Amino acid sequence: MRKYILSLSVLLSLQAAPQSFAGDLGINVILSGEIKPGVYGEVQIGNAPRPVVVYDQPRVIVVSKRYINEPPIYLHVPPGHAKHWDKHCGEYHACERRVYFVRSEEYDSGYVREDDHKERGHGKEHGKGHGKH
Repeated sequence: MRKYILSLSVLLSLQAAPQSFAGDLGINVILSGEIKPGVYGEVQIGNAPRPVVVYDQPRVIVVSKRYINEPPIYLHVPPGHAKHWDKHCGEYHACERRVYFVRSEEYDSGYVREDDHKERGHGKEHGKGHGKH
């Protein structure tokens, strides 16, 4: 019964969405806790102090009158997205917004993602199971 109600709620909320977004379904993630590697989206700071950011100045790709008086937003994105923001801003619907990138341990030079660690063969037995006997 709960699954039915949840499914119905999702369908109703999608129907209520403006038609201009019909072809642009995405997931918005708002982080309100600890910034963690692999979890990306907008960071709501509320009354908290400004988080540590990657660049001192906000980045903006397209200057828009719509957001000229709006405060900048804080996003946690992978380091490659911040570095090449002009290629990735559309994924976050933030090309026209002034954006600060929130720094996490992913931005440290010695950081290795767990997936990268596994792909490099760490944690696997070497010399076994490779078709050689």
